Amino acid sequence: MMETTAYTTRFRKAYQLMEWKRHAEALKEAGELIRENPDDADVYALASDIHLKMDQHDKALHWSGEALKRDPENRVAWFVRVSVYYETDNDKPLEEALREALRIDPYESHYSFLKANLCNKKGRFAEAKAHIETALELQPENALYLAVLGYIEALLKHYDASRIFEQEALRLDSESPHVFLYLAWAAGRRDEYEAQTNFLKNAIRLDPVNGQIRTEYLEALQKNYKLYRFFLYPAKLLKRWKPWQLLLAWIVAWIVFKTLVLVFIGLYILSHWMTKLLVHVKVFGWTFRK
Repeated sequence: MMETTAYTTRFRKAYQLMEWKRHAEALKEAGELIRENPDDADVYALASDIHLKMDQHDKALHWSGEALKRDPENRVAWFVRVSVYYETDNDKPLEEALREALRIDPYESHYSFLKANLCNKKGRFAEAKAHIETALELQPENALYLAVLGYIEALLKHYDASRIFEQEALRLDSESPHVFLYLAWAAGRRDEYEAQTNFLKNAIRLDPVNGQIRTEYLEALQKNYKLYRFFLYPAKLLKRWKPWQLLLAWIVAWIVFKTLVLVFIGLYILSHWMTKLLVHVKVFGWTFRK
């Protein structure tokens, strides 16, 4: 009994070290627990979770696989595998892992959130909405899920609904960089460029080392220039057209207005790089660096 209690205490200690981001110490503790209990799937799952937090995806997959050899329905191991495939944009194994993970843990709302993002990526917005609504049924006051729903509503051109979910997400959590990122994407789809920039500014404040957020912020600043927005306007109109209409319009424009089309493309490229330079100077000064 004392051994069991001591083992549980050490197991919890390893998880606590991981939560404190003391990953090296957590891995050392997990390694010792594996040596002492080589048949315990939970310890291997713990090791995989630590590697996931360290962005060591190959090692996370390896140790989650070791956990599943000992317990094919280990929830943590499946969560880790799903997360690795999502973070590495490995869609096919992600879909397969999600099916199995949901069978084992149908009440894990994060899986529905990931399925929504996967559908968004493939342009299946109505399906994405259904998945994020499932996630919200499980966690109705999750600000991130509400922000995602607001983004999907914007993709579906339901702009009033998108703004309602934006306000609800902000009411629940105004200190999450990921919430602000989705709100920025929604504002961008609604062509609310100032709001988009402000949301990304808040996201950077909360997570200044996130490369994706920094890139999105610089692009949003670029769209604040009216010259650049002028050349983006036709693209915005064309989004409403069907593929065959776009193809037909392009053929007609190329035949009838070839010179004007080439001039417009040239001016767009010029405005893109001019505004990109202006944004860089505004943010970094005249020091050129990545």
